[in-house]
Amino acid sequence: MNLHSLLDNSTILANVHVSDKDQLLHKMIDTLKDKVDEAQLKDIRNSVFEREKIMSTGVGKSLAIPHGKVSSIEENFASFAVLSDPIEFESIDEKPVKMAFLLVGPEKRNSTHIKLLSRISRLMNSSSFRETLIACSTSEEIFEAFHQEEVKYFGN
Repeated sequence: MNLHSLLDNSTILANVHVSDKDQLLHKMIDTLKDKVDEAQLKDIRNSVFEREKIMSTGVGKSLAIPHGKVSSIEENFASFAVLSDPIEFESIDEKPVKMAFLLVGPEKRNSTHIKLLSRISRLMNSSSFRETLIACSTSEEIFEAFHQEEVKYFGN
């Protein structure tokens, strides 16, 4: 499964302004409101915030990968955000976050969830790709950048 197929213009936030981590997570989760029902959206919100309480998903290099698993959904959903200004995220490198990739998946598909998290990490490890994403000004440009990078990196 490729990442760009999980994203679309409604789930990509370009140049989003948020003041803190909670506001960012709420905005990203809210992008999924047309893809799931209200109860599922609440489950997603609870899962992501519970995971964040365990340990920050700020992985360094100005990136956070908030994620969660939910029993009430049957497929994977994602959202991506590039922030207008970096925010504190309790990252492992103690630096603020400029981008976040949210991934939520069904509780019973743990191996797929782990594979997708690994794919996100591998793609986002490229400093040139991160710079490309930060330079994008629209959700369409971000979507196309993900598509091109996946083709280049994974050949699909």
